Amino acid sequence: MGMLKEFKDFAMKGNLVDMATGIIIGVAVGKVVSSLVADVIMPPIGVLMGGVDFSNLSYVIQEAAGDVPAVAINYGTFAQTVIDFLIVAFVIFMIIKAMPKKEEEPAGPSSEDLLGEIRDLLKK
Repeated sequence: MGMLKEFKDFAMKGNLVDMATGIIIGVAVGKVVSSLVADVIMPPIGVLMGGVDFSNLSYVIQEAAGDVPAVAINYGTFAQTVIDFLIVAFVIFMIIKAMPKKEEEPAGPSSEDLLGEIRDLLKK
């Protein structure tokens, strides 16, 4: 049972649990932001640009022939993904800026200072 106890101690360490929580929340925020961009932000932008649907923007390299699908560069999907990323990065930046900062403890004497004091005491 020693290995099972070691695994439990490892899995329940604070940093690991905090990291897992952050990843789960990050994935959820990513999905929300992706929906925000795809369903709320991009449609009005498309209308302003003359009814363009960004997800359909592509450059066809080779047309479809029979059972062979077309080969295309989907730059509209890429643009939407970049906008997703920028919004997620901005939201995370704002969350980090809003978090209270920890007060730094005043630094004590350095080890060199302590060794110097010990040397001086030994000389006396």
